[in-house]
Amino acid sequence: MIIRIHPRHFTPAEPLTEALGRPVSNHEGLTAYTVVAHWPGLDHSTPDDEQKTWTSAEWAEHLDAPSWQHPDAASSQDDVRSIWHAEVRLHPSDRDLTGPEWSEIAHRILRIVGIHRPGDDRGCRWIAVQAQPGRLDLLANLIRPDGTWTTQHRRVPPVLAAECRRIETELDLRSPEGGGPDPEQTARFAQRAALPANGASPGTVDAATQLAGLLRQLADENTGPLATVRGLVEHTAHRLDHLPHTYGPAAGHQLELIARRLHGIQQDLDATARALPTAAVLPAPLSTRMATSPVIATAAPASGNQQR
Repeated sequence: MIIRIHPRHFTPAEPLTEALGRPVSNHEGLTAYTVVAHWPGLDHSTPDDEQKTWTSAEWAEHLDAPSWQHPDAASSQDDVRSIWHAEVRLHPSDRDLTGPEWSEIAHRILRIVGIHRPGDDRGCRWIAVQAQPGRLDLLANLIRPDGTWTTQHRRVPPVLAAECRRIETELDLRSPEGGGPDPEQTARFAQRAALPANGASPGTVDAATQLAGLLRQLADENTGPLATVRGLVEHTAHRLDHLPHTYGPAAGHQLELIARRLHGIQQDLDATARALPTAAVLPAPLSTRMATSPVIATAAPASGNQQR
């Protein structure tokens, strides 16, 4: 699952057009299958007998209303671009998600970035649009009904990346790099590693155990150096996305791709560490097996050669 936060806009027309994959229209109604979630205040402010299916132009007007009501509202950096837009893309081989699953993703992401707070009916207006296969777009107006500006969390990139990985695990989705190394290749490597060469000494076993521990440290998600580097890359990508220059978003997107590759390297290192033999599971030395079971001892090397 890949998430990209776009540069903010003055109006919701352009990001909503991008989310739908077609122009905003006064004639096309967006049902609950398209707008899969929205800010809770909408349910309290809309009469029960009012039409629930709005056109895309009406949704854009709904999001834009706070900007018209509070034209002087600005962020702490004096930025008046209040329309926030993020897109979520699934891996091409992921299964089709249901409406409630898309809604769950939307709520969790918006909570992490500080836009949605459970029980806050007076929060900023937002909608989640699922109009294109494998993609969810989140749009919000950062101006609250009282004219104040929604404060987002400062460490958005690292906490957002961690939340994405939790969502992937809970919903059985693939990571951006395709879910790690090939399982069959990992199994073959593990099978070869479990059959040491003739005369393998305990020192060899200890060395393999130590190297496996080193690889696990490198791949550790909490304290590993690669996790630190990836967090810095994601943070830099987030900063570049907000630069008012044409090269900013493009460079930010390239850094997002680098961060995904780093995540894939972490997964590969972890799988390799798990495949290495350890002192607790390594078979007995070959000479011992030959003395106790000559049939197995002669068959094992042949099997190892076939694997290679």
